[in-house]
Parts: sequence; structure tokens; C-alpha cells
Amino acid sequence: MNEIKEDSNESNDCACSVSELAQIREEMIHEHTAVQVADWFKAFSDTTRVKLISLLLQKELCVNDLSTLMEMNQSAISHQLRFLRNSRIVKRRKVGKTVFYSLDDTHVELIFTQTLLHAAHDNHRLKDAGDPQDSTEEEEG
Repeated sequence: MNEIKEDSNESNDCACSVSELAQIREEMIHEHTAVQVADWFKAFSDTTRVKLISLLLQKELCVNDLSTLMEMNQSAISHQLRFLRNSRIVKRRKVGKTVFYSLDDTHVELIFTQTLLHAAHDNHRLKDAGDPQDSTEEEEG
């Protein structure tokens, strides 16, 4: 990693000191962890997977029930569940021939719930502002 030079922030009034920058860099997320987090958020980038997660937030469900709720074929649901399982977002439990899915752990539930709250907050703010363009200009100004 490149060393932070003493003169690297001379012309920038808002820059931290060299020692502060060195400390911040030392605490920066490691590459391996950054890749894991990015991969995890990829799972949330598909609306079908987001809807599946929201259903599993309510209750453990089998593929047949998920297929009915989502109005999709079981093969498509299974494909998305496999992606979520490989990302350790959901887990499965087999009873005979039936496979039940649920969220992997409380971390998944917390992150997803916080994301929903953030989206609701943004939706409420945009509704109050009337025009989404107007709220963007206010924040930038």
C-alpha cells in the first residue's frame, strides 16, 4: 500500500492530517471483507430475491408456498433460493420430500428490516416533497 506523504494534502483545506489519514487507512475494511459485503448486497439487487426475503421474514415457507405467493414456477423460485442459500442469506430444512426455507440468522433479518425502514423513510420524504427532483436539489444546496 502506498505511504501517505506529508505534502499530499497541502492544497486541500478539508484534508485530515497525515497521522489521521494513516489511522483511517489502517481501519479501512480489508479487501476480502469488502468482496464479501459486495457479494452480499448483490443478493439484494434483484427484486425477486428481495420479495422472497420479505416473505421469509414473516415465516418459514416451502418452495410450493413461495411459488404460489410469488406467482412464479417452482424452478424459478428454487433457482433464486439457491443463490440466496449460497450467499448464506437463507437456510433450508428438509422434511421428507418437502424443503422449507427461512432466513439464515438474525443478522439477515436486522439488515433487511433496516433497509426496509430506510426505503420507507425515503418514500415518505419523497412523498412529502412532491417532486423527487426537488428533494435532491435541497440536499445538494
